[in-house]
Amino acid sequence: MKTKILVLFLLAGSCVFAGPRVFFGVGFGGGYYYAPPPPVPVYSYAAPAYAAPGYGYAWVPGYYYPVGARYYWHAGYWAYPPFRGAYWVGPRYYGGRYYRGYWRR
Repeated sequence: MKTKILVLFLLAGSCVFAGPRVFFGVGFGGGYYYAPPPPVPVYSYAAPAYAAPGYGYAWVPGYYYPVGARYYWHAGYWAYPPFRGAYWVGPRYYGGRYYRGYWRR
């Protein structure tokens, strides 16, 4: 009798967490879309001729970054890598998505 009650509680408890798996929705307007690609980067903008502000600094070249539906230019700058042996991987636009830049080992 105890096992039957235990099984009954287990089945009842599992039914509490099981919900209907049928969902539908109707949407109007906006929705998902592929973002337009950023403008062509300015490749003529390179590291400045003057020396880095200190030992170990790395030059991060300029890049476009999205803000809403527009892209803004972020000028290049000197940055101290967050860990030894790190190098900057610039941001990229691929398959309709923008991927931020990051430091890599």
